[in-house]
Amino acid sequence: MNFDTRKIVIIIFILSIGFIYAIRLLYMQVIDDTWTLRAAEIAERRKEITPPRAVIFDRNGKKIVSNRTYYNLMMVEADIEELDTVAFAKLVKMTPLEVRNRFIEIREGEGYYKNPNTGKTTSNYQKIRAYPFLKELTLEEIAEIAPHLDRFPGFYEDVTSMRKYPFANAANILGYLSEVYREDIEKDRYYRPADNIGRAGLERFYERELRGQKGVRYVVTSALNNAIESFADGKYDTIARQGDPLRLGLDITLQAYGEDLMQNKKGCIVAIEPTTGEILTMVSAPSFDPNLLVGKRNIGINYPKLVRDENKPLFPRPLQAEYPPGSIFKLVQSLIALQEGVIDVNTGFACNKSLVGCHNHPYPSDVMKAVQFSCNPYYYQATKRIIQQGKKKSIFADAEVGLNLWAKYMHSFGLGHRLESDITGQRPGRIPNADYYDKWYGHHQWAFSTIRSISIGQGEVALTPLQMANVAAIIANRGWYYTPHFVREIGDSGPLKEYTTKNYTMVDAKYFEPVVEGMRRVVNEAGGTAGRARLKEITVCGKTGTVQNPHGADHSVFIAFAPKDNPKIAIAVFVENAGFGGTWAAPIASLMIEKYLTGEISDEYKEKRILEAKLSNIK
Repeated sequence: MNFDTRKIVIIIFILSIGFIYAIRLLYMQVIDDTWTLRAAEIAERRKEITPPRAVIFDRNGKKIVSNRTYYNLMMVEADIEELDTVAFAKLVKMTPLEVRNRFIEIREGEGYYKNPNTGKTTSNYQKIRAYPFLKELTLEEIAEIAPHLDRFPGFYEDVTSMRKYPFANAANILGYLSEVYREDIEKDRYYRPADNIGRAGLERFYERELRGQKGVRYVVTSALNNAIESFADGKYDTIARQGDPLRLGLDITLQAYGEDLMQNKKGCIVAIEPTTGEILTMVSAPSFDPNLLVGKRNIGINYPKLVRDENKPLFPRPLQAEYPPGSIFKLVQSLIALQEGVIDVNTGFACNKSLVGCHNHPYPSDVMKAVQFSCNPYYYQATKRIIQQGKKKSIFADAEVGLNLWAKYMHSFGLGHRLESDITGQRPGRIPNADYYDKWYGHHQWAFSTIRSISIGQGEVALTPLQMANVAAIIANRGWYYTPHFVREIGDSGPLKEYTTKNYTMVDAKYFEPVVEGMRRVVNEAGGTAGRARLKEITVCGKTGTVQNPHGADHSVFIAFAPKDNPKIAIAVFVENAGFGGTWAAPIASLMIEKYLTGEISDEYKEKRILEAKLSNIK
């Protein structure tokens, strides 16, 4: 072989070796991420610092959600040296078997990662990463352990925090936290094992704002995996930042009072400030102390009990219970009929009980008296005029057109769909249209006579209590509303923009005045159905409802606002299986109104009667 040939062979050999190394390097860096992770393990440790969650204040500046310091006993397996399992188990009050099983649980809990390019499966668990061995230790518990940790390299204490609720109220509003699942971590890289995440209520809706911003500290490690120094003198470290506080429109004092009034009852209270849409209170009864669901240990003990409780304290009735509204629905029927011109203020209808049952009362000669006396036949005939306007020759086609128009009006009142509020778990309620009845009876196979029960808020109509309270706010505002919401501002940012847009109904403001006058008479004049809601110094405008219940006693419902002019509060009260609306729901609403507007209760007997009442077969 001559020199030139050898030269070519050597060049080819070198190029081949270089090509092989290049391919291998490409595989290691681009395709197989195991080596990337390993390089990071050898070079540095990345310690994330989690800030305390943001605090929450009520409308008066009272802190209603804060944080309490706890401790985790952390472990880094790479730093553990010849662990004396028996001695360690004794220190942490576990058995040696429980200690071994805890190690397995931590490893298995991290799951596995499958490389999409190679198909290779590796554990997500990393020996150099810190994991909580024991969680949620109190100061007293960690004080017994910490002084002895120098005997057990690889273990150290770490400060953490959990929620604290100074008031044992508003559990259905605030929600709770729980430890992240693997799916949470895969969905959002912010989270790491043992982190907490909002699971319900405001904690869930405002998770990103409440969790704040994590800090990061990089530490250079040696070949023996020992920390040497801060990486680049801390140049790349970042500081953990607590989220800005949430300031609510909620009045925690009123919330607590409402929960007291609803003791031994099933139902709810929702109150709104009409001029802002801020939710003042949202009581779901029965309720529970939110501190019962603080921390994994408490959740493990208390959550199953709450789930099994037949009274359903976890069920958020104001948001998810879809009740027939009963006679409070007559207010909206009046407004639509006036706007459509099928009645005027002075239209009267005879109380013809052959059309629909009713109680005895004077002749409803105008809209104000129809509201005051809550006459069922009046609204049967007024609603029939809305739906059967004679726009089509066929009564079936005419009913289709009329009902769809009626449904459109209802939607403008925020009914039949979810309100875009800042809390999860809402139900839309139900406002039937022509398509709804077509599914039941067939196209053009029904008319008003088929669906007449909707005229008095029964049958297929269903509203949530939040929607009921919003109807009261709309009438208080004479035709418009801001979307009901809890958070008035985050930090000092001012009102949230999404809740500063007025939503207008399809009914002109002038038509609200006769309905408001009727509501005033309901509470303040003879023949009205809500005399128990009357207050001496405050003009309350309201409407009762007695909701038929095929499963037992009727439900008691009442909506109201006060004062009549320049209203400050709109409210809905729904008490299950309590009978006539004026008997229970109306006085509860009046107590809430007086408490909010004056801070005092003038009628101690009324208050005592409500506080001591045991309704709805609470067990």
